[in-house]
Amino acid sequence: MPTRPRRVGLLLGVAAFVLAADVISKAIVVAQMADHAPIRLLGGLLTITLTRNGGAAFSIGTSMTIVFTAIAVGVIVYILRAARNLRSIGWAITLGLLLGGATGNLLDRIFRAPGPFQGHVVDWIQLPDWPVFNLADSSIVCAGVLVVLLALRGIRLDGTRPIPEANSPRPDPSEPHSSDPDYPRPEYPEPQSAVPSPADSADRVADEGR
Repeated sequence: MPTRPRRVGLLLGVAAFVLAADVISKAIVVAQMADHAPIRLLGGLLTITLTRNGGAAFSIGTSMTIVFTAIAVGVIVYILRAARNLRSIGWAITLGLLLGGATGNLLDRIFRAPGPFQGHVVDWIQLPDWPVFNLADSSIVCAGVLVVLLALRGIRLDGTRPIPEANSPRPDPSEPHSSDPDYPRPEYPEPQSAVPSPADSADRVADEGR
């Protein structure tokens, strides 16, 4: 079976696209929305606003900035190590989305106020009854959905799937298992139909002729 080509280039390409979109969008929002009121679009379905988030995605755990920074670094290191065995297109896209999103938010934590590795992430997308988020958060969520789908389909990082074990044919449960020693047998043998021999047939004919 030929070896599948590595998908590291696809992973890095997806990550670079997500990271560029996230960095550029945040730079525009910070420059334009610093002293601007929130902009409501699509009849209020989408609102562009500027908030600072010291926690994880969707403003979760705002007092644990350093912890989430360490987690982001760990995720990036794991993805780069896993890329050595990456031969699945689906996993390449998934890990690329996760890598780009984690890196985008990590850059905010490193370089933005209030200080290195404690910076607050720029969030600017708001939906009704939903916390404010950014493109990096969206990328991470999409990666999580793809992880579940790939796991349900049994696709591994190398593009293979588990080989099901060969099952021996099972006997029909409706048929008696005569070879099974534990199978209950009747107490008395079943009656056998008597088949007359040729000699008995000849004697019978002779008696009827008398």
